[in-house]
Amino acid sequence: MHKGSDMRIPAVMMRGGTSRGPFILESDLPADPKLRESVLLAIMGSPDALQVNGIGGGNPLTSKVAIISPSQRPGVDVEYLFAQVAVDRPIVDMAPNCGNMLSAVGPFAIESGLLAAGAGQTTVRIFNRNTSKTIEAVVQTPDGSVTYGGDTEIDGVPGRAAPVKLTFLDANGSKTGSLFPTGQATETIEDVPVTLIDYAMPMMLIQAAALGLNGTETPEELDANRPLFRQLERMRREAGRRMGLGDVSNAVVPKIGLMAPPARPEGTITSRYLVPHRTHRAHAVTGALCVAVAAATPGTVAHAVARLPAVGAPLIVEHPSGKIDVDLDLDAAGAVRRASLIRTARRIFEGTVIVPLQEAADAAAPQARIA
Repeated sequence: MHKGSDMRIPAVMMRGGTSRGPFILESDLPADPKLRESVLLAIMGSPDALQVNGIGGGNPLTSKVAIISPSQRPGVDVEYLFAQVAVDRPIVDMAPNCGNMLSAVGPFAIESGLLAAGAGQTTVRIFNRNTSKTIEAVVQTPDGSVTYGGDTEIDGVPGRAAPVKLTFLDANGSKTGSLFPTGQATETIEDVPVTLIDYAMPMMLIQAAALGLNGTETPEELDANRPLFRQLERMRREAGRRMGLGDVSNAVVPKIGLMAPPARPEGTITSRYLVPHRTHRAHAVTGALCVAVAAATPGTVAHAVARLPAVGAPLIVEHPSGKIDVDLDLDAAGAVRRASLIRTARRIFEGTVIVPLQEAADAAAPQARIA
């Protein structure tokens, strides 16, 4: 919607898991991809470390956008396009999925009238356009409407809320088409053993000990180690090339996971998740799924340090803010058929985001045209 020199876009700010960002109907955004990218940058206030001129929170975890639309695909209710808006660079990356933001897609879709709520619970089938994969979200609708109140706690988020169960139906090869894009469970980059794996999220996994780390460092400690990040970025770019992702210097995938043995008696593995130029204060959902699958797969660097639970028990991925429990459904050969976990969501505020129209058009020129 245009008014004078401004573009006014309806949006709902939502927390999904340990992330936060505006949820916007695709029909309310420009159709031109370049102009849409410029509008998203303006909405979030990028590039700027504080994002003071937009609604971003100055952190990759709070500089995310969910774009939602109804779906015409058989057996699918809604489509979800995730946009990672860089904080300090004019980059909008639509390559990865975000599983934390995904947990708020179902509630948003129901409350936006894209599908009707059921009695008790509502299963929302979501097609993620970033990865061309389908996910089921079970949303609590006890009286025929979405409820956010409940007793579920997730590490990295204060308070309690209603559970949202996410089940990834077929997340193998989310971006590369294969669980192990290079055909190897372990290989070396710069003489460091790595696992290049793609389940829900393309990742380069490394044992923390191989880099002289213990794997339990805080995000602040890791972020202060800039030589480490420079080495990891070189390795990540080579990993991207090997995985068939091309030049990933301006992309956020593949992500990086630092693996270590679990610290808790009930834990499966400890993970530090890099996003990729900072350390996640908790853990990405898609990254936790990828780490759990790697931990359960013989031959990977994750499996070598994991302590696997009894058959049928969840795998527990430990992270700086606590843990994430992942349920894996395996076939007779040990391959993953589906993976599930529990998240929560919250509707924070709703309204209209105002974008200076000419500023967005200038940033998108010459490709974009304003009708």
